[in-house]
Amino acid sequence: MPDALPMTDADDARYAAVLARDAAPACGPFLYAVTTQGVFCKPGCPSRPPLRRNTRFFIDAAAAEAAGFRACKRCDPKGERAAIHAAAIQAACAMIEASETIPSLAALAERAGYARHHFLRLFRDVTGVTPRSFAESVRARRLSAALASGARVADAVAEAGFGSESRVYEAPGRVLGMTPGAARRGGAGEVIRVATAATALGPLMIGATEKGVCFLGFGEDEAALTGDVMARFPQARIEQAPDALAEALRQVVAYVAEPRAALDLPLDLRGTAFQRRVWEALREIPLGETRTYSGLAAQMGMPAATRAVARACAQNKVSLAVPCHRVVAKDGDLTGYRWGVPRKRALLEGEAKARRG
Repeated sequence: MPDALPMTDADDARYAAVLARDAAPACGPFLYAVTTQGVFCKPGCPSRPPLRRNTRFFIDAAAAEAAGFRACKRCDPKGERAAIHAAAIQAACAMIEASETIPSLAALAERAGYARHHFLRLFRDVTGVTPRSFAESVRARRLSAALASGARVADAVAEAGFGSESRVYEAPGRVLGMTPGAARRGGAGEVIRVATAATALGPLMIGATEKGVCFLGFGEDEAALTGDVMARFPQARIEQAPDALAEALRQVVAYVAEPRAALDLPLDLRGTAFQRRVWEALREIPLGETRTYSGLAAQMGMPAATRAVARACAQNKVSLAVPCHRVVAKDGDLTGYRWGVPRKRALLEGEAKARRG
C-alpha cells in the first residue's frame, strides 16, 4: 500500500479532528483509514487514534472501499448497524403508539430482539428519551388532542390512557405545559398581553402571561403576529399592553440592533420535559457561536437524537430569548428557522460581529 501523502492544510485539520474524536468537525465531513489495520472510520471513532503516517483521508465510504479498506465495526462508518437499530426502535415506537397502556420495558425489548439494558440505551440514543418518557409524550399528545376537540377532562384523561385525573394534575407542567383545564379551554380565561415594535428585521411582537414572555416573534405585520399568538391560545383574551411591556420591548429592539448579552426576560415556556430541556440547552449557546443539530444533541448526551432535537427547536415560540437561530445544519446551511432564513442570517452575522468587537 502506498505511503500517505504529505500533510496538507486540510489534512492538518482532519487529523486534529481524529485526535479529538470530533464527530462533527468544522473542516467538514470525511472518513479516515488506518493503513496498518485496513479499516476506515468516522472521525469520532472511539478506537485508539492512528499515527499520522498510517492515516489516509477519504470523502466517503465508496472512496475508502475502492482503495481497499473495510468499514470499522466499532464506529459503523457506513451506517448499516445504525439503520438496523433505528428500524428496531421505530418498530418499538409504533408499538407504544398502538398500545392503550404503556408497554413494559421487557415487552418492548423482547419485541425488538435485544436485552433490556441494551434496548434501553439504543432507544435513548435514537429518540433522546427513555421508552417511558416517549410513552408519556404519546399520552400527552392524545390528551391534548382530546381536550382541543372539546372533550370533558375526565373523558380525555381516560381516552389518553391515564389511570386517573390525579396523575395528570400531580404534574401538569410536565405533561402538557399547563393544566388540562387550561389546555381544554385553549387559553380561555387567560390574558395574553402583547406589544409590537419595529426592528431592523421587521415587525416584532412580544406576548406575555402573568408568568412571563410566552411568545416573541417576527412577522410581516401586526395582524399576522397576532394570528400567530392566537393559534397557540385560541380562546385567550389578547390585550394590547405597550406600556406594561415597554421595558421588554426596549431590550429586544436594542438586542436586534446591536447584540451584546443574553436577553434577561422572565419566560413562560410551555412544552414537554424534553422540549424544555432542549430549549434550556439553546439558552446555553454563547453569543456569537453556533451549534449543529447533531452537535447540540451530542452536547446534551443524546448523540443519536438529532431529529428529536431539531423538532424541539422548530417548536420554540420565543425567538432570541431561546436562541434557536444559533443551530445550523451539519454543512453550515441556515435551514429550518421559523421566522425565515434571511432573519437567521442577519442575527448570526450581528452576533458574530458583536463577539469580534
